Amino acid sequence: MRTKTLLTTVVLALALGLAPGPAGASPRAAGPPALADCPPGALCLWEQEDFRGPRRVYELAWTEVDSCTALPPGRGAGALANRTGRPVTTYQSDECAEHGAFDTYPGSGVWAPRSPYLIRAFRIWER
Repeated sequence: MRTKTLLTTVVLALALGLAPGPAGASPRAAGPPALADCPPGALCLWEQEDFRGPRRVYELAWTEVDSCTALPPGRGAGALANRTGRPVTTYQSDECAEHGAFDTYPGSGVWAPRSPYLIRAFRIWER
């Protein structure tokens, strides 16, 4: 019975992300936020990597498709979730210029905990 209890505790700890790491290490962080943290039909941008910091939500109903949308001056994003159902291109440039870094994410429910650059603008594509 004791082995079964220990096994159940270990399995539960692993499922909750509480498995111990190397000596002195803190428990590992949980995975990406639940899908409820970014509603269907939206692009969610977090200021910091790993979905931390303030989150901005851009819904299709309020965002112009096929147009460059710059983030507020002095603001950027380090993580994103694309649940728009459409491709989204993020840009290092606040003008959606392709001379800087840019990446396109499919709209099928992409979670990107770390952008390779500070996102300053994005474009949601029609298809």
